[in-house]
Amino acid sequence: MSTQILIPQLGTEITEAEITEWLVKDGATVALGDPILSISTTKMAIDIEAPASGVLTIKMTEGELAPVGAVVGEIA
Repeated sequence: MSTQILIPQLGTEITEAEITEWLVKDGATVALGDPILSISTTKMAIDIEAPASGVLTIKMTEGELAPVGAVVGEIA
């Protein structure tokens, strides 16, 4: 079973975020809580932590805009 990595809701006015940097490579093994992704909005920049342990599969690349709730990767 895999766990999806989603763009979180960061405020009522934020509708999308830019994927600024993947901190780990596609296919890498990550642990729960590891920082794996940096995103930015018009108001803030944050790091997203791994929601599970396993192997990362990247679905969206750096520089892409993703709406809130979009699946940007998964961990299996």
